[in-house]
Amino acid sequence: MSLSLEAAIRDIFGPDVRVSDRTMVSGGDINDSSLLVLSNGERVFLKENRGKSEDFFTAEAEGLKALGAAGVIDVAKALATGGGAGDAFLLLEYIEGGRPMPDFWYGFGRRLALLHKSDAASFIPGGRFGFTMDNYIGATPQSNKPCDTWVGFFREMRLEAQFRMAWHYFDEGDRKRIGALLDDLDRYLTEPKAPSLLHGDLWGGNFMVNKDGCPVLIDPAVYVGHAEADIAMTELFGGFRGDFYRGYHDELPEEPGYEDRRSLYNLYHLLNHLNLFGSGYLSGVLGTVRRYS
Repeated sequence: MSLSLEAAIRDIFGPDVRVSDRTMVSGGDINDSSLLVLSNGERVFLKENRGKSEDFFTAEAEGLKALGAAGVIDVAKALATGGGAGDAFLLLEYIEGGRPMPDFWYGFGRRLALLHKSDAASFIPGGRFGFTMDNYIGATPQSNKPCDTWVGFFREMRLEAQFRMAWHYFDEGDRKRIGALLDDLDRYLTEPKAPSLLHGDLWGGNFMVNKDGCPVLIDPAVYVGHAEADIAMTELFGGFRGDFYRGYHDELPEEPGYEDRRSLYNLYHLLNHLNLFGSGYLSGVLGTVRRYS
């Protein structure tokens, strides 16, 4: 942690190193991003958010560290966080891009399955599901309070939290259906054989291809949960390539009934988009609620 970007760069690269060039990078909805070239020739990636405090990026850095600890899939390395109130930054290693290797998607799926099969116990003291700290899903605070059951965690920390923020969108009939869905959630969701460390926000914009043609995970919303929640998210906005799912399920076979549960997992993300971006996502939310209630 550093109070300023300049101090962070000096701490990491040496007292005489400074930023010699900055190029803005487009693509994010929440943060400002830049490629920095340093006076020693190194390149680093900078994310800034002038509406957040340092904990916004500290949580992301801890999530990246947790994903990397499994040692089965490449993860962008966080170098430093810092800033004052309402002026936060995260300094990351620069990922030099490349072309996907021929078996990129199969290998990506297999690596994700290995992540999901890794021991997650150290990331959730006091329970089986949650995380060592709260974090964010996009710009929305995400509570990771420990819970002993997956269904209980997903009900309280995921769906109920988002429904409370979106309550003004729903009429009386909708609210009754939402209540019935939440009450009956254990009719639809199942407990996993073992908890898994999840990326938490795994869609097509939250991974990169490095110079070796391998996947690199970025922008996580990490917690320990049911592996199906990560897989469901990959299918929400168009889906990944078929070889991805073949590689994943060759390592971790699909459990019966997953297709009936997928929309419930993705209801969380639709609700978050409704709360972040507005009523364009309301029909998707209501369609899912009505399907299950």
